[in-house]
This record gives sequence, structure tokens and C-alpha cells, in this order.
Amino acid sequence: MTGAATGGAVLILGARSDIARACAQRFAQGGHPVMLAARDAATLAPDATDIGLRHGVTVTCHDFDALDPEGFAAFLDALPVLPEIAVCAVGLMGTQDQNQRDPAAAIRVLRSNFEGPAILLAELAERFEARGSGTLIGISSVAGERGRASNYVYGAAKAGFTAYLSGLRNRFARGPVRVITVLPGFVATRMTEGMDLPPRLTAQPEEVAEAIFQATRRGRDVVWVRPVWRLIMAIIRALPEGIFKKTRL
Repeated sequence: MTGAATGGAVLILGARSDIARACAQRFAQGGHPVMLAARDAATLAPDATDIGLRHGVTVTCHDFDALDPEGFAAFLDALPVLPEIAVCAVGLMGTQDQNQRDPAAAIRVLRSNFEGPAILLAELAERFEARGSGTLIGISSVAGERGRASNYVYGAAKAGFTAYLSGLRNRFARGPVRVITVLPGFVATRMTEGMDLPPRLTAQPEEVAEAIFQATRRGRDVVWVRPVWRLIMAIIRALPEGIFKKTRL
């Protein structure tokens, strides 16, 4: 049985982000115990208390550093239970200007969005397979659908993560691990604060969380939070390279 059917525990990785916090609230509302994981986990205590009081579920906090893959096994071993659902909301955008000029900044973005999440989900996949059940949810980005001048370092990392999730899903096509890719598009969060985002294309964190929650109840492999993004990115991917180079995307 899946975590969706049993109300099993949900692990939220990168639990400090706005999307992660919304996901924690939504899964707790659905009756799932929640494990919040991020650096400096003690600072998550107010969120844990709020979630527990609102929804009457057990909420625990755990130290997790996506840039420390050597510590992943110990991190998972220390959890109170192996989750039925893991939501990876780890991510770092930075700015394209800094990323293209500062190798250290670029490395941090690449590792935060691709290397760390991929290695952690690989470890979880092995444990889910051994148990015989589990759902992995990776929050990627439409930025990974095609490299664009405005964010190609971040986009490259997300492209790698999207491809990794696709391969993992193909590996487990016959079970027992389910893999879901989430492509939110623009989201109004602290990470995008100050950006001039078009309202019709911009989701709220709660909207993303609801889409993720519903995906665990349905047989969806790839979730476009706002379906219009599927069309937009199909057009961008289809542009011939000669034309694409003339765009300012």
C-alpha cells in the first residue's frame, strides 16, 4: 500500500522553503505524521509546533545538509521511521550574474539543485525498494526544460534533476517505488521576492502543495502545477536553435 493510502509518515527535505512549509501543512492536514529536515533543524521548532497543534499529528525536526552526501545514510538512519513519502524541496537559485562569474557560487547552485537531491533520493530509493513501498517527490523547475541566458546555471542543475527523476521512475516502472516530478513554474516565494512575475503564470506555495498532495492520490508522474506551463515550455523547446539564439528569455 502507498503512503497516501495508509497515512504514512512524510519526510520534507529542505523544510525551510515556502513550498516545503506549505507541503508540510497540507500533508499534516491529510493525517500524515511529518518529519521536517533542514540545516539548523532547531529553528524549525515553531513550524513543527504550529503544524502539530493545527492538525493533531506528530511532527519532528531533523538536521539535514544537502551539501553533505557522506552524511545522508546517518541522517536517514536517525529518523524515527522510514517515511512512506519523501518530498525534496531542496533548491538554491542565486543570480545568473553571480553564478556565471563566481565558480564557487555556481558549484553551490549545481550541488544544491542536482547533486545533493539526486544522491539523497538514490539512498531513499534503495531503502524503499528493500521495504517494498515508497513515493519520492522531486520539485524541479521549468527552467530545466531549455537553457536560457537568464538562468542557465540554475536551469542546468534542474535539467539534470529532472532527467535523474525520469530515469529513476523508468527504473521502478514496475514498482515498488513511485517517482513524481513536480514542475511548478513561477511561484511567489521568498526566493522570487522582488522579481516582476506575471500573476497569471505565478502560483502560490499552497497551490503547489495541493498539486503535490493530490499527485500522491492519483497516478500522475509529472505534475505541471499550472498546465499553461506545459504549452509554454513546449513552444520554447520547439524553437529552432537559430531563432532561439535571438530571443532574450
